[in-house]
Amino acid sequence: MIYSSMDVSDDNSLISEVVELRNKLSSSMAPVELKESAMRSIQRLERIAKWGNYSSEFESVDKYVDWVTRIPWGVLSKDNLDISNARKLMDSTHYGMDMVKEMILDFLAAMQLKGMASERGVLATRNESPSLLFLGLQGIGKTSIAQSIAQAMGRKFARISLGAVGDVRTLRGIPRHEMDSEPGQIVKALVRTGTMNPVILIDEIEKSSQNVGIHNDIMAALLEILDPEQNATFVDHYIDHPIDLSNVFFICTANNLGGLSAALLDRLEVIRFTSYSDEDKEEIAKSYILPKVFSSMGLSSEYIQISQDVWPLLIRPVGFDAGIRQLERNIATLARSAAREIVSGKSIPIVVTPENLKHYVLPDQGPLS
Repeated sequence: MIYSSMDVSDDNSLISEVVELRNKLSSSMAPVELKESAMRSIQRLERIAKWGNYSSEFESVDKYVDWVTRIPWGVLSKDNLDISNARKLMDSTHYGMDMVKEMILDFLAAMQLKGMASERGVLATRNESPSLLFLGLQGIGKTSIAQSIAQAMGRKFARISLGAVGDVRTLRGIPRHEMDSEPGQIVKALVRTGTMNPVILIDEIEKSSQNVGIHNDIMAALLEILDPEQNATFVDHYIDHPIDLSNVFFICTANNLGGLSAALLDRLEVIRFTSYSDEDKEEIAKSYILPKVFSSMGLSSEYIQISQDVWPLLIRPVGFDAGIRQLERNIATLARSAAREIVSGKSIPIVVTPENLKHYVLPDQGPLS
């Protein structure tokens, strides 16, 4: 909206919009100090509007008030910390990983007891959530089990990827006085989820920019975000006011510890994910991946049957693979090839054997390469 020459109707329109901003800010749940600071900017706009002049400040103030009022100040979703429910859900989505699951259940149990103590008034400190680091090779379920944790707890889930991030402002935000000013990804995650206690996954934290200065800045920002002693007063440079992150359940992932600062690691609870064995992968393929692939394509065992001797060829195509992504691709490729034969009129069920596997998974795409 640009005003070049303003008549009376333009004056009234601008004044009306400024009043809307004032009302929007007044009715929000933002902290009093932040409201007062933003209100001073609105009052300045109001004075300018009454003089009959348009100010380029309007868009800036409008955008700022919009972000301030969209942050879910004080909104907390109710936790479901039932251990048996969490175990059941994780088992339904992830096979094995017993040690990882047990450690996660331990954290949930501790959070449950701490919450109960706070309700009784026994514990006066805030009920901050832990900050975990899932460490392991790619494709072994770090991200998906974080989603399962959020689902089990009844919390909203948001993911932030730090892969190749080259500016700490991605996390901290860009100050209002700079061009392209906007909040950082932490504030945006709170806005997307609509609560102040979501599960936020910070993915690939070791893959941020390797420029020494930038990398150190990102590690310092992560330290403030993830440290329970600091994150209750995290300051996003755009919002420019302390934001309480102590109720956020932060989960980070990394393939290795290279490049992570000692200070940051000292604040994180490291949970190591080990590689899947061939036996684990076969069970995962049969009980989790194949039903999921069949469901996505409208298929079932009535249409496609896979011989037992085929599974080792799908599981270990060209050597050892720690994760299951290639296995997922192999099964999906097989199912699509079989689906084409079905729609072409071939009689069902289609039985896949070691002898005819090359017709369903091409030699240069996977297990036979």
